[in-house]
Amino acid sequence: MNIEDLLKEARDLTDEQFEIRLNKLVRENSSFRNLDHENKKVVIQIFRKFKSRLRRGMGISNRAIRNESRKLYKKREELNLTQEDLRDIKKIMRGFQGEKEQNRKSMFWWLGF
Repeated sequence: MNIEDLLKEARDLTDEQFEIRLNKLVRENSSFRNLDHENKKVVIQIFRKFKSRLRRGMGISNRAIRNESRKLYKKREELNLTQEDLRDIKKIMRGFQGEKEQNRKSMFWWLGF
């Protein structure tokens, strides 16, 4: 299972089913391979904050990704996160962006912002 499959099926899943598939995705997806067990817990906690948005197929906004990344950076020593872990978590969160956010991001890149 990959992120796109989970987002497509999210509307038809119950909260419990969504939670199970999200946990399975974090534990088994190759994108999460270098994260240790504690870092995977951090990722799951972040996704729980956005569960209602993800279940409606809206995704995580760019602003939310920046805010979460900033919070993680401030707590990086407490959570034992390396720079590589922070980059990977941010990359994973971007995978959960809604299509609208991804289009907006590419549009601003094209315009040179």
